[in-house]
Amino acid sequence: MAVNPGAEAALAARQQTILQQLSRGAWRRGVVTFKLADGFDPPDDFFPDLFFAQALCRSYGQVKGSSTDTLADAAVAVAGRGPWDVIHVWHRERKAAASGESDAPSADEPRAIHEALRGRIDMPRTPAADTMAARPGDLVLDCLVDSPERWWIGWHRARVPWACLPGGMHPVSLPPEKVSRAWLKLDEAIATSGIVLRKGERACELGASPGGACQRLLEAGLRVVGVDPALVDGRVAGHPGFEQWRMRARDVKLTAFRGFDWFVADMNIDPASTMESIGRALTAPGVRPKGTIVTLKLPDWSRAAEIPAWLDSFRDWGQVPRMVRQLSTGGREVCVVTTRGA
Repeated sequence: MAVNPGAEAALAARQQTILQQLSRGAWRRGVVTFKLADGFDPPDDFFPDLFFAQALCRSYGQVKGSSTDTLADAAVAVAGRGPWDVIHVWHRERKAAASGESDAPSADEPRAIHEALRGRIDMPRTPAADTMAARPGDLVLDCLVDSPERWWIGWHRARVPWACLPGGMHPVSLPPEKVSRAWLKLDEAIATSGIVLRKGERACELGASPGGACQRLLEAGLRVVGVDPALVDGRVAGHPGFEQWRMRARDVKLTAFRGFDWFVADMNIDPASTMESIGRALTAPGVRPKGTIVTLKLPDWSRAAEIPAWLDSFRDWGQVPRMVRQLSTGGREVCVVTTRGA
């Protein structure tokens, strides 16, 4: 299982709660391995709700070598030549690779490894295969680059949207014209949750400043209200589809929450306070939104134990959790996407 570096213990704690048929194996920064119990044979699209697993594959084990060619030969020797639909290649230290740090691997390296593996297996050349993007149902050959001399080799069946991406990583970097990283996190949440935002719908973001998430909602064609005492960026404030209520979320009159299709929150406050704010809006008389996109910060990893209770609260408010995961673009937090229940 690939994880955002630092989330390994939180993932293991969740596994011990919901998936006791697994026992811990090797554990390194960015990857945790588990052994299947005797007699436990999960389906090939197995992807349990572990919150912090960015990617999950069945492992053939490690291969070692002094060059890309020798490693690729060893990988095919253990995995076979097919039938594979797509190959995923990613680095164990994925955050460093994306950040441009001096010790990060070259951005071209995964492509070179991909081509080396592809030249050795039976796989048709398709646009999806060229980009390493799987389609739902595809059988994926996984290559996790642990070091220049060692790879983990495995496979998975792409079921959930993020299982279609190498390492579960959102393939978008923050464009320079966006006002904050909230834009990028919301972009990933929309892309991987399967929700559909329709032009003309209304969205309310609680704790909107400086406006990155509002910017992404406006780009989707929504009419947006941002709630925050602090001013949002001028690029957002000047948009004709945007309105700001300069106040705290708890000071908004309950009747004002009527008519919104979506509620969004990504506030840098204790998660209990975020839940209080979103719950106040969702339980206001006459409020029946289509869904929510809520980021809950974890001041320390022990707070992850509270996630199931938070999900129960959403259900009590008439919202069904559709995606609960630590985004690859996020930090020590979990993103909850819900849609209205029956």
